[in-house]
Amino acid sequence: MSLFSPRDPDEYLLDTERRVIRIRRHWATLLWDSFESGALLSVAVMVSYLLPPALWVVQNVLWYAALIVILRFMWLVMEWWVETLVVTDKRFIMTKGIFTTKVLMMPISKVTDLTYKRSAAGRLFGYGTIVIESAGQIQALNHIDYLPRPEEFYDSISELVFGDKKKQAERFSMIKAQRAARGKRKVG
Repeated sequence: MSLFSPRDPDEYLLDTERRVIRIRRHWATLLWDSFESGALLSVAVMVSYLLPPALWVVQNVLWYAALIVILRFMWLVMEWWVETLVVTDKRFIMTKGIFTTKVLMMPISKVTDLTYKRSAAGRLFGYGTIVIESAGQIQALNHIDYLPRPEEFYDSISELVFGDKKKQAERFSMIKAQRAARGKRKVG
């Protein structure tokens, strides 16, 4: 693992946890930043070509400003890429950050209510918002925007929170046994 690469979110899971979902936010979260960067670059290029050659210092400043816009957009894309949401049978975990990793966590047992929202743009592009309410507290992960396939996410979380715990435990122990059997076959 490199000094500058973020830790894999699965490394934060306990041996007794079963990962249910691992996603990154929908790419639509970058739409406004893309539009903004494109507009700023267009303005910089147009103004640069309209300026007379005698104002080469201003042109240089514009090109450096354009470079800063490009670098800022690249940074936003990298931040989006490394931000990951993992849901296990016990908790929500969100990791974010390029150089400094920030880990947000909320136990599944604290969830008292789920609200699912989907705007017209969300239906068009395939994302939605989940609002997770907990027992009288505002948690770090109470409002998650730009979730891809929000219906599947909502159904999976509803099953974890409000579903049959005994069946979930049986399914998890069967999956662990199958993985252990596959691991023994590979070794031997």
